[in-house]
Amino acid sequence: MKNLILFSHTYFDKSNVNKALLDSVKDISNLEIRNLNMLYLDGKIDVAAELSALKDAQNIYFQFPLFWFSTPSLLKEWQDCVLTAILYGENPKMLEGKKFGVIVTMGSTEDKYKEMGGLDKFLVPLNTSFSYLGVTSLPTHGIYGAHHIEDMNSIIKKYQAIFA
Repeated sequence: MKNLILFSHTYFDKSNVNKALLDSVKDISNLEIRNLNMLYLDGKIDVAAELSALKDAQNIYFQFPLFWFSTPSLLKEWQDCVLTAILYGENPKMLEGKKFGVIVTMGSTEDKYKEMGGLDKFLVPLNTSFSYLGVTSLPTHGIYGAHHIEDMNSIIKKYQAIFA
């Protein structure tokens, strides 16, 4: 079963948590990591390349830091380009039977998100978009208080277990 991480981080050069997470799984054989910010420095998504990556994946994960309760802009551009190409393309059912999950880092505490209705409230557009294309949702993995994490070991173990 192949896993695909579609990763975006507007300020990846300043990232500590996401860099450590991605580095911890880079050698897993059934996992492909597509760092959109490194692949598309000009912000222009190669739809054919992305469709090819999706075709081979069984489990698709968006990984990103939550920016203003949404995805980074390049990940939204990916959605606009790629998901639209699927829906109106030659094979609108190409994602049916696949699974979609979100791995998201946040600066605030879990309690802060609970006060606002919970993390899943902010992820409804993502899950709905993939559901509309016939994809089943996987559990969300939220990493809270990312700016204040001192010991990454337990977080990395949980993260690695997602792809085991």
